[in-house]
Amino acid sequence: MSQTISITAIASISPLGNTPELIWENYLTEKHCFVERDLDFKKTFVAALDATSEQVVTELRESDNKYKSLDKSVLYAMVASRNAMQNAGWSQNDVFGINIGSSRGATDLFEKHYKEYLETGKAHTLSSPTTTLGNISSWVAHDLQSSGPEISHSITCSTALHAVLNGVAWLKAGMADKFLVGGSEAPLTDFTIGQMRALKIYSNSEETYPNRALDLEKKQSTMILGEGAGVCCLEIGKKENALAYIEGIGYATEILEHNISISAEASCFQKSMKMALQNTDLSQVDAIVMHAPGTIKGDLTEYRAIEKVFGERLPLLTTNKWKIGHTFGASGILSMELAIMMMQHNTFIGVPFAKAQLQTKPIRKVLINAVGFGGNAVSVLLSL
Repeated sequence: MSQTISITAIASISPLGNTPELIWENYLTEKHCFVERDLDFKKTFVAALDATSEQVVTELRESDNKYKSLDKSVLYAMVASRNAMQNAGWSQNDVFGINIGSSRGATDLFEKHYKEYLETGKAHTLSSPTTTLGNISSWVAHDLQSSGPEISHSITCSTALHAVLNGVAWLKAGMADKFLVGGSEAPLTDFTIGQMRALKIYSNSEETYPNRALDLEKKQSTMILGEGAGVCCLEIGKKENALAYIEGIGYATEILEHNISISAEASCFQKSMKMALQNTDLSQVDAIVMHAPGTIKGDLTEYRAIEKVFGERLPLLTTNKWKIGHTFGASGILSMELAIMMMQHNTFIGVPFAKAQLQTKPIRKVLINAVGFGGNAVSVLLSL
């Protein structure tokens, strides 16, 4: 990339917590974050927010009467955005854009409002404005009192990394100096779980680790949903307070055979990774945070794509979905957070049940992958 893009802050709220210290502490353990809840008429593994984060969200909802009618996906994004803005040292005097997307949007509110409509024959007064997808970025903009452009989008599970691409494009075009980008998801609802079960990809495993992401020999798909939000602050130029720099970006879309198809060697990932790495010696890539959702085909095809790009000398490979599940539109930014933390602490966080990988050199460059239904892949290369 001809112009340096600095990441001056990253913040999240997820089952791992909502502070960098707690999130890293949880990454250092081999425990997963899954709990059982009654969803879709049966006991279901999900990765829900920790108790402290739930309290933070409750306090935010109760802090303003207008916030009481908002969906969890909006509130999660607001919590993460407040923290990111503070950590970056931005103020209300700064002009910055906002692009926070979601795969599903206001699923919890939509299901509740639709159920009420079926029961009463009347729609709730605020059912429309509180369930639109643009609801997330616009409320974040309101809460932060920002004056720049605000954009919303949904590109399924690669939504957050597409927000990063968009922010980079605005900065490189000279149309903005700062951009807040990310994704938010609150998908732990009956109908959303039911949809995943209908695809026959949801975990019913009774193993110690019910999501077997990066287990390339599993006999059944083991995806589990998680909730949360993550955002990062992007600035043009090399900033002294940068946590990391975006060295390369890549994107690609496959020709579909059906609605959720991906080719045997994930050609979309091969293209996106090659694009992100076009100016990089492959031997310099120290680790890859894979998309790896825990499905048989999703994990294996991405692994094969990595083999095609890197050959026999693979970087360290990891994913966080064995621990926090698949957070759909927020997953890419949570993967970026893991990548940045591994570089900051110079410590590789592996998958406990996967083949052991030995860190033999400092972690200074990490590639992050994400892909969604429709074969829309994104790869982002970060460096210290």
